[in-house]
Amino acid sequence: MAMGAYWPVQDVLAHLAGRWRVERTVRDLASGQDGHFSGTTVFSPLEDGGDGLLHHESGLFVWQGASRPAERTLWFLPGDRPGTSHVRFADGRPFHDLDLTTGHHVADHPCAADLYRGEFTALDQDRWRTVWRVGGPAKDLVLTTDYAREPGTSVPPL
Repeated sequence: MAMGAYWPVQDVLAHLAGRWRVERTVRDLASGQDGHFSGTTVFSPLEDGGDGLLHHESGLFVWQGASRPAERTLWFLPGDRPGTSHVRFADGRPFHDLDLTTGHHVADHPCAADLYRGEFTALDQDRWRTVWRVGGPAKDLVLTTDYAREPGTSVPPL
């Protein structure tokens, strides 16, 4: 993707706040099998009133012909520099940092013997994408997620 295709985000938390439609493909490069997740991600204020956002994703995951509900929760907390974020799992463990001030960011997350490498791209005000490559002794996956702001959800003022 050419640099001109990135959309710089001044404040990632303000940008993400609201509801997003989510479409994710999961490809197992070892087996050639594909899966698909379709749902919604809501970035809402933290319940304790602190700075940051609660990320809650819910939808339907189809894998090997079986369809089942799936969800996950993350925290997006203010980062070390203005406009950036520390992303944490629901139990508070660090996941990765996020800095979209250039419109593009790469983050690594080691997990046991596996390495998760995430590439984040802001495409425009209402669309962004993540591509996670997961490699390890028993994993060779690519997860591509497209986010589209739900109609009627506006970007909060900066």
